[in-house]
Amino acid sequence: MTRPGTAIVVMGVSASGKSVVGIEIARGLHLPFVDADDLHPADNVAKMSQGIPLTDADRMPWLDLVGDRLALRSTGGEVPDSAVAEASGVVVACSALKRSYRDRLRARAPHTVFVHLTGDPELLSARALARTGHFMPPALLASQLATLEPLGDDEAGVVVDVTEAVATVAERAVGWVQREGSE
Repeated sequence: MTRPGTAIVVMGVSASGKSVVGIEIARGLHLPFVDADDLHPADNVAKMSQGIPLTDADRMPWLDLVGDRLALRSTGGEVPDSAVAEASGVVVACSALKRSYRDRLRARAPHTVFVHLTGDPELLSARALARTGHFMPPALLASQLATLEPLGDDEAGVVVDVTEAVATVAERAVGWVQREGSE
């Protein structure tokens, strides 16, 4: 079981499976799930839909919204669109590609832990090309891979390879959170 106030960010580049794995982690830990993509302002979505990478200036207000959602849930506050109103804690799918982005999230929710989903670039590219109905075009994967800063040794988190089935990836993450991430 997780401690009250568990704030988990499932991070990684586009097509790493943040949303689908995040949903499974949330189910396994009995926590609500939030997709940070749903918090992007319309201008950000429009840029990405046109294949234009976001700048740090574009991302900061969005990261603040994500951090606020993490903080609200990790302190037991209510989130109107949450499926689990009584839960204290949350799982959020958010790219969190740079250390500075993760620092910004932790500034609002200090006890946030990260599950970094990683995979071979060819696998991620194939997944991105197969995906339909998502505003993030496969062409932006290369810029995300170039931007990605892996978790530092001083950051609370675990790296999980996404080569295996979603259930297996989620089980590994849940196991880590239950052992290490909620201390």
